[in-house]
Amino acid sequence: MTALPRGAAPGPSSSDDPTAAEPEPGAPAETGEPGGSAGAEDAGEGDGAGETPGEEPAEQSTEPAEEPTEQGAEESAQAPGEGAPEGQGQALSEAEAELAAQRALRARIEQRKAEQGGPIEAGTKLSGKAADLLAAVRAVESGAKPGAAFLDSPAPAPRRPAPAPAASPRPAVPVSAPAPRTAGADTVAAVRAVLAEGGAPEALAVPVATELGEQAADALRADPWRLLEVPGVRPEQADGFARALLGPACGPGDERRTTALIGRLLQRAALEGHTALEAAAVRASLAGQSVPDPDEAVQHAIAEGTVLVFHDGPDDEAAAEESEDATADPAADPVPVLLGLDRYALAEESLADGLARLARTGPDARWEAAEPTALSRAVAEHGLVAHTGGETARAEPLALAAAARGLGLRAAVAAYTENGRRRLGADAAVDAVTVAGLLSGAEGPGRDEEGALALDLLVVLDAPQLDVETAAMLVESLPDGCRLVLSGDPGVLWSAGAGRVFADVLAAGACPHIASRTPDPGPLGELVSGIGIGELNQVEAPGKEVVIVPVRDAGEAVHRTVQLVADSVPRAIGVPAGQTQVITVGHGGSAGTRALNAALKQRLNPGPGRFGGFDPGDRVAYAPALGRTVPGTVVSADAEGLHLDCEGERVVVPKERVESAVRHGWALTAHQAAGMRWPAAVVVLPGDAAQGLHRAWVYTAFSRAERHLSVVHGVDQALPRAVAEIPPPPRTTRLRALLESLLAAPEE
Repeated sequence: MTALPRGAAPGPSSSDDPTAAEPEPGAPAETGEPGGSAGAEDAGEGDGAGETPGEEPAEQSTEPAEEPTEQGAEESAQAPGEGAPEGQGQALSEAEAELAAQRALRARIEQRKAEQGGPIEAGTKLSGKAADLLAAVRAVESGAKPGAAFLDSPAPAPRRPAPAPAASPRPAVPVSAPAPRTAGADTVAAVRAVLAEGGAPEALAVPVATELGEQAADALRADPWRLLEVPGVRPEQADGFARALLGPACGPGDERRTTALIGRLLQRAALEGHTALEAAAVRASLAGQSVPDPDEAVQHAIAEGTVLVFHDGPDDEAAAEESEDATADPAADPVPVLLGLDRYALAEESLADGLARLARTGPDARWEAAEPTALSRAVAEHGLVAHTGGETARAEPLALAAAARGLGLRAAVAAYTENGRRRLGADAAVDAVTVAGLLSGAEGPGRDEEGALALDLLVVLDAPQLDVETAAMLVESLPDGCRLVLSGDPGVLWSAGAGRVFADVLAAGACPHIASRTPDPGPLGELVSGIGIGELNQVEAPGKEVVIVPVRDAGEAVHRTVQLVADSVPRAIGVPAGQTQVITVGHGGSAGTRALNAALKQRLNPGPGRFGGFDPGDRVAYAPALGRTVPGTVVSADAEGLHLDCEGERVVVPKERVESAVRHGWALTAHQAAGMRWPAAVVVLPGDAAQGLHRAWVYTAFSRAERHLSVVHGVDQALPRAVAEIPPPPRTTRLRALLESLLAAPEE
């Protein structure tokens, strides 16, 4: 019998290996970064931290989960090719079209900011409405005033009421747009000169110019702390740069510095999955950055429009009285005041409005002829339906889409990843699309004259992977009367981007919830089902579907992982190395993705890494956008960039983006692997990964295997304890409160 330990981990024994193979001569004893903590490397692994190359987790983590460019760091290996031609008039790729759609959403944010009026002059004190606003913030947080009292304050981002289903306008979403923004040579040269003057590395010139635009050099000279807008730059580095440019006159309380710190804090929080933070937490973080008056810094940031203030409390008079009574009780906690970035505020409010519009959509007589199932009955009566279940339960929404097409309705099924789309099978794949492809217009039914998707039913699989911005674009694209089914496994990790859309929809009770009773089969299904309810059960695995490989230290974990992928699993299970995915807790540490990828490349595809660290045949993880990981294989490189084969699609990554968007992909984190499955998976749990484990992480990692799961086990009691006791790290979001408020209000 092959089993996962309920108590102590099994003692070291090669009998748990699929082949009981002896260690291979010359295998590396230890690879990576000794002393690093894989758990700390991705402190928010379950929160979306560090899952995209070039991004970094929020303040809680001990170091960036990726390898962003930092001041003082040397440039990485030379990118593929030289002299890439500029301005080539090629057709838009799916990634470019997706980024264009995101820029369109953010353009509306900028327009709304402009309509709110200009900011106050830097260095002046707040007065009038701004001062009243912050006074209300303090009063609510302290409990001196009821939460409802804050609702009388003018909100920077007023909530729009949900439109009536019959009359709500459908905004057009661009299907194509200009290629992603690139910086001109003159702009980069000017930025490079400013960076040199401030002692910053020239490697930052391109990202700074791209981030700040044509006037980047002037903007950086006027406000050196804008350097913090580039991922990977730390506050102490920006402080040194500012002192070199401005001299001793700039101090820790400089309003330019505090504003930049607040913006950076909220952006890093978004990488951890939060769409907002409590005002008290923001002030505490500022105090930790030596800001002399955090309260005044927050006031200034609000007045400048850098952040918005939210208080999603009760709206009616009765609730206000209850709030007043509650705040009179010293033991009662006041409703927290939240601070957030406008991009996530607009996305979350737009999403709430759109979901409320769908939820209020009434019955559709066209569904009366459908075969009666729990799911079809719910869809016939409601415009928004949630469906939950495991991998096998995906057949139910697929059958719903087939039934809709049989009724003559326009239906589409959207998986979050290309891997997920292909798992639907050859027949379903003809009609299935990816979420990114649907939004970009590269896949799916296209759009009508008003810009809405030409659909009567949209089924979204892997719904837990939707972040608020992607979900907002998706819901905004649906025409009135369209049915939306959000389907997914509630036990997996939440999105890599900001928000927890699916969980908030379920928690708000915004729509009917159909829970599938179809279990996943076999030992793997039994194991994962038990983890979902907090039990790490022993399972019978006569076909070696589940194997435990105990290890003593990280060096042995790396060695046994390479042995499993390259030899044991192919020989005993019949799954080749190219179809076996390694999953671990974090990017750093002595057995994180960096160390494992180095060891696996050395064994499976050794080479000098002449194309920016890559060779033809390397397995890679390509990040076309924040929160998206696409597995691929290096084909070649030339002046255009690095050529990849991403599950059948040819992708060219420009040489300047290789370092930030491509990493080796033999080993992934669980968040990168979410939404995808492989014939075999090897989950690596070295001792220093224990602090990064929780139930959702284990559930996600173990459920990535279709036929075989090997667990390289070195965390002893931490594994059953994580499954039984540790929930995923919480996220601060507003969607649930917004939905509850909108659905409780009478229709206009």
